[in-house]
Amino acid sequence: MRILLLATSFNALTQRIYVELAERGHELSVELDVNDNSVTEAVRLFRPDLVIAPFLRRAIPEAVWRTVRCLIVHPGPVGDRGPAALDWAILEGHAAWGTTLIEANATFDTGDIWATRNFDLRAAAKSSLYRDEVTEAAVACVIEAIGKIERGVSTGRPLSEAAPGGGTWRPAIKIDERAIDWSCDPTGTVIRKLHAASGQPGISDIILGLSGRLHDPWPEDILRGPPGAVIAWRDGAICRATIDGAVWITAITPEPAPGTRRFKIPATLALAGRLDGIAEQAIGLGTGEGPSTFREVSYREANGVGWLSFEFLNGAMSVDQCRRLLDAIRYAAESPAKVIVLAGGREFWSNGMHLGVIEAAASPADASWANINAIDDVARAVLLTTDKLVIAALEGNAGAGGVFLALAADHVLMRDGIVLNPHYKNMGNLFGSEYWTYMLPRRVGPDRVEAVIGSRLPMGAAQAQRLGLADAVLPNARSSFRTAVREHAERLAADPAFDRLLAEKRVRRAREETERPLEAYRLDELERMRLAFYGFDASYHVARWRFITREPIARTPLYLARHRLQQNGHRNPPGDRALISEAAASHQPRKH
Repeated sequence: MRILLLATSFNALTQRIYVELAERGHELSVELDVNDNSVTEAVRLFRPDLVIAPFLRRAIPEAVWRTVRCLIVHPGPVGDRGPAALDWAILEGHAAWGTTLIEANATFDTGDIWATRNFDLRAAAKSSLYRDEVTEAAVACVIEAIGKIERGVSTGRPLSEAAPGGGTWRPAIKIDERAIDWSCDPTGTVIRKLHAASGQPGISDIILGLSGRLHDPWPEDILRGPPGAVIAWRDGAICRATIDGAVWITAITPEPAPGTRRFKIPATLALAGRLDGIAEQAIGLGTGEGPSTFREVSYREANGVGWLSFEFLNGAMSVDQCRRLLDAIRYAAESPAKVIVLAGGREFWSNGMHLGVIEAAASPADASWANINAIDDVARAVLLTTDKLVIAALEGNAGAGGVFLALAADHVLMRDGIVLNPHYKNMGNLFGSEYWTYMLPRRVGPDRVEAVIGSRLPMGAAQAQRLGLADAVLPNARSSFRTAVREHAERLAADPAFDRLLAEKRVRRAREETERPLEAYRLDELERMRLAFYGFDASYHVARWRFITREPIARTPLYLARHRLQQNGHRNPPGDRALISEAAASHQPRKH
C-alpha cells in the first residue's frame, strides 16, 4: 500500500510507525506539515492509498481528506477530544487511558473510529507515556486499520455509536492551570503538574530570580526545607522543597533574550552563579534501590553479572555525564562480576552528545570538542575491558554516537520496538567518532558500512539485526526483555567456556591493535570532527541550533519526502538506496 505519513515533525512516534510500516513492505513517503499548499501538493505528487497522521497540530486540509482517506492518531480513548488529551489525563490522575485512530473530517476528533487501544496510565512524565504506551497503542491501531482496509472495509465506526453524545471536548490547558503553588501544592501534585508538562511546554516559574520553565522531576524521600526553597543540587539537577517533601528538577528552559529562541538545559547550568550557599548533595554509585532520589547512574551485581544503568534525560550525554559513566564503567571493570550489562535508560540508551549544553556554552566549538572526546573515552573504556564480557542491552531508543557506543560491547541485544538512528548526517553532515570506523566494519562488514552511516532514515531492531548491528532482538514487553537479558547474561557468566571466550577476546583485541591501534582510528575521526567544529563550513553549528531550538522548518527534507525526489531531479542518497535494497531483499511483506 502507498502510505503518506503526515506529521508536524518526524518525532519518535512518527519514526516508529515509519519503521513498522516499512518492515511490512508498504511504500512510504513523509510530508511535514508546513502549510496547506505543501500538504495538498504532497498528496498530488505521491497519490497515496492512505494518509496517516501520527503527530499533527493542525487540521488536515479539506481538499486532502475529501480526496484520500486520512487517519489521525489521537492520544486519548474513544470520546476524548481536544489538543491536550494526555496532559489532562495526567493532571486529573486517570488510572487508565487510551489511543484512538480517527478518520479526518470537518470537525476535530469527530470522525469515524478505525481502531482503539486502552492501557493503564503509569505515574510518569507525558513524554515517557507518549514514547511507550501511546506509541505501542498507536502502532497496534495503525496495523489493525490497514488490515481492515486491505480486507475491503470502507468505513470506521461512527463516533455517535462509539461515544453517544459525541464525546467530550477538552481545550488546551491554560498557563495558570499548570502553575505550581509551592506554598500549598503537595509533592504529588507538583510532580503530576510537571509530568503533564514534560517536554513541552514545561511549567513557567521564577526560581532564584530566573524566569524559565521547569521540566522533568524526580521524587526525593529524605531532603526537606521551606516550601519553594532550593535546598540542594547534584549532577545538573536542583532539589526544591514542597510543603510535605521535596522534588528534583533536572532541566530548565530559561526565558530567552529578545530576538533569541528558548531551549532546555540542565537546571544547574541554567542557574549558574545563583547557587552560592546551596549545598551539593553528592551521591555515590548506588544500586538505585532504597529511598527515592535523583540518581542518573546506578550499579548492582547478582549471579556474576554487573548491571550498569544510566538514565540520562533524552539520552543526551554531556561531558560531566560521560565522566560519571566512565567512572562507573571503571568501577564495574574492577568488580568480581564476569559479565557487565550496559543497560542505559528506560526511554533511551544513548543519543550521543548533549547538544543543549553545547549550545549554551560560551564556545560551542570548544564544548563540542570536549564532548566528543568524553564520549570517545567511554567507548575506549568499554573496548579495553578485556577481562569481562560486555553486553549492551538497548531497552530504549538510540541515535548518532549512542548507537556506535553500543557497538563497543561484545554482545548487542535490542528490544523489539526500539528505533535507531545510526548516522550523523542530519546534524550538518558530521563525520562522527566513538571509534565507529573501527567497530562498524567489524560488525556489519565493509560492504554494508555505507548502508548504515550514509542513511538519514530510522531503522528498527529487526533491520539492525539483519545488518549486523544487533546480535539478537528480544521481546517488546519491557519485563520480558529484562528477563531475557538477565538470562542471557547469567548464561554467559556460568558458561563452562567462559575463560576460553575471554581468552579469544583478548587475542582478537591484541591482534587488531597490532594491525592498527585504536588511537589511530580516534585521531582520524577527530580530525574530521575538528573541521566540523572549527572549520569554515558552519553546517553543524546551524543544524545544532535548529535542532535544539526547534526552529520551524520551511520544507520537508528530500530524504523523507520521496515524492519530491523526482520533481526536484534528485535520486535517493547512496546510503538510503542501500538500506531500501537490503530491506527489500531480506524481508517479505507480512500479512496482517
